[in-house]
Amino acid sequence: MPADHGSSIKNNDVYEALRDNGQSKSKAAAIADAQANGDMNSSEKGGKAPRYEQWTKDELIERAGELDITGRWDMTKPTLIKALRG
Repeated sequence: MPADHGSSIKNNDVYEALRDNGQSKSKAAAIADAQANGDMNSSEKGGKAPRYEQWTKDELIERAGELDITGRWDMTKPTLIKALRG
């Protein structure tokens, strides 16, 4: 059973998996909270951004860089999308 990280972390399982995968505490918390909230979609930005599948690989690599995802240059487009979605 995963540790309880307090009320600020809404999905402890996702948080711990992301941390084990090398994500920062803040990024892991943001993704875990977004996935716990059924109203949020991690591929949308204010409901106006196109789905990641519509982005070019270069755009995905740029976004992965903003989120400090390592190994992004060697990833395929589907792998980049998976990494961005957490």
